[in-house]
Amino acid sequence: MPGTRQYAGPVLLFPGQGGFDGVALTRAADGYPQVRAVFERIDTVTRQIHGRELSATLFRDTPVELTDLLRDEPWVSQLAIYGSGLAAHRVLTEHGVRPFALVGHSLGEITALVAAGGYSVEDGARIVLRRTAAIAGLDGGSGAMVALAAAPSRARHLIALVENDRLAVATENHATQTVLSGPREAIGQVKAIAEQLRIGCAELDAAFAFHNPSLASVAPDFAAAVRDLPRGPLSVPVYSPILQRFYDPDESLGDRLADHFTLPVRFSSAVTLLHEHGARVFVEAGGRATLTSLVPKALGGPDDVTSLSTLSVGRGNTLRLADTLAELRRAGLSAGDGLDSLRQYLAPELTAAEFSTFWTTTGHEITALVSRRLSDFRTAPQNVPAGTAEPAGTDGAAERPDTGARPAAAVVEVLGREEVFASVRGLYARALEYPEEVFTPGVLLEAELGVDSVKQVELLSRASEYFGLEPRGEDFRLADYETLDAVADLIHQELGTRRGAVESEAPDTGARPAAAVVEGLGREEVFATVRGLYARALEYPEEVFTPGVLLEAELGVDSVKQVELLSRASEYFGLEPRGADFRLADYETLDKVADLIHQELNGRRLQGAAA
Repeated sequence: MPGTRQYAGPVLLFPGQGGFDGVALTRAADGYPQVRAVFERIDTVTRQIHGRELSATLFRDTPVELTDLLRDEPWVSQLAIYGSGLAAHRVLTEHGVRPFALVGHSLGEITALVAAGGYSVEDGARIVLRRTAAIAGLDGGSGAMVALAAAPSRARHLIALVENDRLAVATENHATQTVLSGPREAIGQVKAIAEQLRIGCAELDAAFAFHNPSLASVAPDFAAAVRDLPRGPLSVPVYSPILQRFYDPDESLGDRLADHFTLPVRFSSAVTLLHEHGARVFVEAGGRATLTSLVPKALGGPDDVTSLSTLSVGRGNTLRLADTLAELRRAGLSAGDGLDSLRQYLAPELTAAEFSTFWTTTGHEITALVSRRLSDFRTAPQNVPAGTAEPAGTDGAAERPDTGARPAAAVVEVLGREEVFASVRGLYARALEYPEEVFTPGVLLEAELGVDSVKQVELLSRASEYFGLEPRGEDFRLADYETLDAVADLIHQELGTRRGAVESEAPDTGARPAAAVVEGLGREEVFATVRGLYARALEYPEEVFTPGVLLEAELGVDSVKQVELLSRASEYFGLEPRGADFRLADYETLDKVADLIHQELNGRRLQGAAA
């Protein structure tokens, strides 16, 4: 066991069921070549065994989501989760991140063992396929899993009430969240009882009832099938929340993976132990940010822990991976910038310093060229998979910004329907201390999550205040908004109505001043919007626009182009032209540009409030 000193590197966490975000994966694939490289290796296995490539399902013009994958063959969602974790791991390590330990949650434990070198990417995919086939042959789609807002001890009382020997605790995530697995009928009974007891619950996006004693009969055949796969030494310690220990160097991994069929995942105990032995930084390598949110809850919210995600979308609709890499560099937990593997591939004759200089001056041109060529390749008729319609508008014209000035009230357009839903989901999750993942668009707030009408009124009031909306009239019916999707629709519609009122210069009715719509735009949203405008105008990938990158010295954006871009951004936010004393040289990074616009938006809001 590692010593009790603080770990020299982060602990990487690999998610299991639910650990897939199609939007985030697509964006990462566009900015990080390691992502597609991992899935290309998985494709060699799926072609051989199932006659199709996983990449063709995942990388489309419109990102797929986990619900789409679950309607496909069972192995598709499982390999998508596995591949996402490996892709995130490869990006992290090729950017100089050296983890102290790896931890997998359920299916993620296979990912962790592959990431540590125990198996090849291809053999790891074969293990996932065999695992899925073994469980599917027994389960047949009759099983389900449900997350309860309850401690394991209370969850076991519910199991006793149902009296079904195939119902079991599958996961202990933290003191107030336990996952059960079992037959769908039994899971339905658990949900009904939980509703009566006002225990929050939500059925998970899981293909089968994993981690259940009823799977014992298929475990031996699985172990025999994978036992003889070639394995390598583990280059990084792998801690198992299922076995509650680190893997031994010489033990049979196949037999231990077979044990996973029936044993529960004690994630909270694993995180607590690692924290006691000095772990302070946890990074989720995979889709969404489920484990990222579980870590502080498992530890009781200590101030000395940092928990980061990778393949998830954060505020401002941006990929969190770039921010996580930057934070790890600032903390001294990343030894490099990811250029060394690229140098060895493109120009091994150059030293690291020489290649760094070359990339600083030329890298943006190469990245932009590769992005355009990949786009052309993917949309070429001969490269479109059979049965897939050719995408319309492949020249990208529809994504280019309008160069005409927009009305000042157009700032509300930054808050699209998806951003409104994400903000509402975050507000509800924090208030109820539920993981965000349980708030799917159609989940019934009271019937499925146990949020009674009194609490719903309070939460809707909080959300309305957050967006600066007025109280609703006596004819408002809460029963019409029983899902988070309906709540987000209501708020988005009311924001649109307010925007229309501002544009028509309606008289003041005692509501907040018209300019108060700007209050919905935080500093992060302003930065994300400006970055998107600049990226589309220059046809660069958004990832190159890090907060501190020098627009001219590092990205080659000359002063004339900078003036034009700043003018476009100002028009987008409805800001007035600046005076003759304005110095462009003071805003040589996108961070400073965002600060300027955010400051001017706040100034306009305060001016409106004082008028």
